[in-house]
Amino acid sequence: MKNILYQESIVEIKHLFRMMRNTLLALFVFAGTAFATESYSQTMKVTVVADNMSTGKVISEIEKQTDYLFVYNVNEVNLKRNVKVNAQNKSVAEVLNKVFEGTDIYYAMEGKNIMLMSKAKNGEVAQQANKVTGIVKDTNGEPIIGANVTVKGQSIGTITDIDGRFVLDAPKDAVLQITYIGYVSQEVKVSGKKEFTIVLKEDTKTLDEVVVVGFGTQKKSDLVDAISMATAKELEARPVSSALEALQGLVPGLNISIASGQVLDESTNISVRGTGTIGKGSNGSPLILIDGMEGDITTINPQDIENVTVLKDAASSSIYGARAPFGVIMVTTKSGTEGKTTVNYNNSFRLGSPINLPSMMDSYSFANLYNEATINGGGKQYFSDEQMQKMLDFQSGKITYSLEPDSGNPNIWGGPSMYGFANTDWYKEVYKDKNIFSHEHNLSASGGGKKMNYYISANYLNQNGLLRITNDGKERYTLNGKINAFLTDWLKIKFNSRFARTESFGPSAQQGTTIGMSWPNAPVYDPLGHPSGTIALGLVDSEGGESRITKDQHYYQLGLTFEPIKNWITNVELNYSILQYNKKKAEIACYEYDVHNQPIKSGQYSKLEQKQRKEDYLNLNIYSEYSYSFNNAHNLKLMGGFQMEEMKEQSLKVQKAGLLIDELPEFDLSTGVDGNGEVQMPSISGNSQRWATVGFFGRLNYDYKGKYLIKISTRYDGSSRFRRENRWVLSPSFSAGWNVARENFWNNLQDKINTFKLRISYGSLANQNTSDWYPTYRLMELGLSNGGWLQDGTKPNTATIGGLISSTLTWEKVKSWNAGFDLGMFNNRFNASFDTFVRYTKDMVGPAILLPSTLGTSVPNANNCDLRTKGWELSVTWRDHLNNGLNYGITLNLSDQITIIDKYPGNDGHKISVGNNSSFIEGRRIGEIWGYETIGIAKSQAEMDAHLASLPNGGKGLWLQNGKPGILCIKI
Repeated sequence: MKNILYQESIVEIKHLFRMMRNTLLALFVFAGTAFATESYSQTMKVTVVADNMSTGKVISEIEKQTDYLFVYNVNEVNLKRNVKVNAQNKSVAEVLNKVFEGTDIYYAMEGKNIMLMSKAKNGEVAQQANKVTGIVKDTNGEPIIGANVTVKGQSIGTITDIDGRFVLDAPKDAVLQITYIGYVSQEVKVSGKKEFTIVLKEDTKTLDEVVVVGFGTQKKSDLVDAISMATAKELEARPVSSALEALQGLVPGLNISIASGQVLDESTNISVRGTGTIGKGSNGSPLILIDGMEGDITTINPQDIENVTVLKDAASSSIYGARAPFGVIMVTTKSGTEGKTTVNYNNSFRLGSPINLPSMMDSYSFANLYNEATINGGGKQYFSDEQMQKMLDFQSGKITYSLEPDSGNPNIWGGPSMYGFANTDWYKEVYKDKNIFSHEHNLSASGGGKKMNYYISANYLNQNGLLRITNDGKERYTLNGKINAFLTDWLKIKFNSRFARTESFGPSAQQGTTIGMSWPNAPVYDPLGHPSGTIALGLVDSEGGESRITKDQHYYQLGLTFEPIKNWITNVELNYSILQYNKKKAEIACYEYDVHNQPIKSGQYSKLEQKQRKEDYLNLNIYSEYSYSFNNAHNLKLMGGFQMEEMKEQSLKVQKAGLLIDELPEFDLSTGVDGNGEVQMPSISGNSQRWATVGFFGRLNYDYKGKYLIKISTRYDGSSRFRRENRWVLSPSFSAGWNVARENFWNNLQDKINTFKLRISYGSLANQNTSDWYPTYRLMELGLSNGGWLQDGTKPNTATIGGLISSTLTWEKVKSWNAGFDLGMFNNRFNASFDTFVRYTKDMVGPAILLPSTLGTSVPNANNCDLRTKGWELSVTWRDHLNNGLNYGITLNLSDQITIIDKYPGNDGHKISVGNNSSFIEGRRIGEIWGYETIGIAKSQAEMDAHLASLPNGGKGLWLQNGKPGILCIKI
């Protein structure tokens, strides 16, 4: 498409894409924002100031400051002509209008090229031309800004201004061509007319997005599965450092949460459509693919992402088989494009603060309630009246000290909880409340020609942590390179490489759970300024050692694409990745101090621990696709392929006591002697393990005139995690759709409801994602010098055989149904999508059956648990533009799901605590909050004794077995 501008005074607004192209505003889960975008040519300003500058020099300056490239015939354009230019931050069009004013040179913008032409070439046309004016509107009567209006067969044209109007010199017998991206082009005969009103209809076919699916792409209008997508613009609009943070709220049904903010490298919990499994050692997370290769999404710079597709139902993810029973997150990174090299740099500087930190009760109120609780429990008052008065005096400022010496030993400070009368908010002491600084820098370059394109980028992130009194933080470095080479018309080769290093650090023994258990009357520091007591030592001592984690991740991808004949495409992809993990934790002995400022030996000793892990992952994909259409009605697409994966892991853990120099925590500077002078044997452990899968897959897509859609896919997987007799599993799926809006009877509604599609799908998959890589094999564990006896003066090595393994242990089975619809109205300005689903997880590995202890070993696990998840998802979007040409969009995403335990043996009595199965009761929902039913408070000992006697076994084993008056009575 050409975008031609003449030197007449025309507002330069280039391709303000309506609808899907420039829409970026999103409102997610009851939160809303608004934004506006402007076109490239509107925002591309230049500054050229000179009293006597040659035309050629002006052109050079514009090329330096923009991505435009000038194209002209040197015999037609006088580059030596001097001009006076005074353009401060003006548009390119304004500068060119001034430069060529009064000359015979026209200019025309075509993409990022600017062509200079001589008016003399068009002299004949000019003699026949007459001036025509008009306005271009859409079907709603809104003006279309930036529409191209050209004379057919001639290089004469213009674009519409901010009001949708145009002025053009055209021959009386000319034909005007009006085009605009996303609309059906229109031709109008001039026939001597002077004024025109032209209405363009939106082209729903050209607006149809292409969505990345498993081993291929598909038009959004042809999708029949539950699939959602987030675009680059939606991700980049969020001021976050992680791709996962950017995805939060963008996709209905995608749940992303972080357990706590204490450790910056803490893994994120990701789920699609709720809890997938509660089986022992099972993993219910979705498969994450980056450019078709499994990877860590937290290492991706959000600005390198082109789009993210989430496959949510079994029909869409079944092509990945047993690796993806609970959905797939597919990340596509940016590629180079044909054209001049473009270099981009941007940065961000952020100030953050924690949210929703708990508020601690003041010490006096806490002491009152604690005393009341101890008395109700049959005990005595814990805090004396004198100590409680000191708490009030400290809060009012009458006294400034908050701890006294121990009454039994006045040389040491009393225990902070018993003798303290401070008023400490431990959350405020430990965590920063504001101004948590972080900064990020991004640099990228892209470009290429017809035979090759490239994209390279680098990212650096420095993020400070939440801790106030010691240092914690994270640094991330990423490098990304992508090359696509078109060797022939039928052969393409691509190579991607990525490197990411993440370094996180913090105190070696900081424990957030201790904060909530700390009493507000306990002071942080004693009167001499030292950390007070073991609680303060564990929480706030900045000299207690550091834990540092370094992760290096390397990804390499090589791909070949063949198309020997039209519509038959074969892909060969070889992927390889390396993860190198290193954790070094130095624990430094801390000391309390007595009232004379002398250190007190605590029995602690310094030690060093180091963990290393290396993972090597190899993946080969070979798949071929053939598309065929006949009778202009039937469209068929067949795809089949093969996939192989292998993962190898090696790990090592070493621990040694007695650091000689705390500031240099190294093993060769460790003595192996603890703080009491006793020798501590170094601890060394490690393992080596591997798993592999092989899969054969196929998919059939058929549609009739885009109205009736069918998709059938299947995959046959084999996994090393299961024995030969149970190693292979089949994963079939089926989905169908009906594009109602493409039926003839819908024609009268097309102007209002242009999209209406019904969808249904079913799929059956298996789950091979287990934390134990050998769940069906009985293994032997080897121990180094860990025998419980001495042999020749040393402890012997040991070997322990594992527990029994069931010979029938097999795959978890996952089956799901999905039904939904897609709706588009008012020329796709309004879009809605709704899905309802139910997913069954069968044969989960659950608790073992009870057998007599005479068995002599652990009872084997079995496939004996079932789970059911059901829910719905809704996404509603409105996109439009204002009269000034600015685009806006609003999106609302809602989803809900519940997970019910249909089968879970071993807790038939519905007891709250049964070994490790306390959280799961058959018939209950996951996440349900429940407990004992109370029947009142015992008012006397006789009433409590009678209640205990009514309970099974006299209430023995329960927390209230020695109950006193004032304690709750419960039903069992």
